[in-house]
Amino acid sequence: MADDVRTMTTIVVGVDGSDASLDALRWAAQEAQLTGASLDVVTAWEYPTAFGWAPPIPADWNPEEEAKRDLAESVERTLGKTPAVNVRQVVVEGHPAPVLLAAASHADLLVVGSRGHGAFVGMLVGSVSEHCVSHATCPVVVVRG
Repeated sequence: MADDVRTMTTIVVGVDGSDASLDALRWAAQEAQLTGASLDVVTAWEYPTAFGWAPPIPADWNPEEEAKRDLAESVERTLGKTPAVNVRQVVVEGHPAPVLLAAASHADLLVVGSRGHGAFVGMLVGSVSEHCVSHATCPVVVVRG
């Protein structure tokens, strides 16, 4: 029966630092270890926007570097300093849903948490998760904590 086990090459997991996304990261890392896949841990960032006015932004603020730092901390806190699988951290400017779909366009599996930081209380699936399930070209796993 071992011939029935499919070897994956790449699993993409979306991480925004929320508890649900860290649960998804743990699940994806276990799946990567079981299937021999590498793990692309993806986070998206956007400049803050508002209707009609722009909030003051400090001149030395670098949202991409902040996102990289936050992602590295999330990965280390969740998987440890030396993960058991090959992990690549990817930080991309843009809205999370299209960023994750693009990252997973050649992946074997996309893993997301059931809801992230922007969730309304009581929602079972967030808008990013729902969008990924509806539009991904690969299988999607939504991990609920």
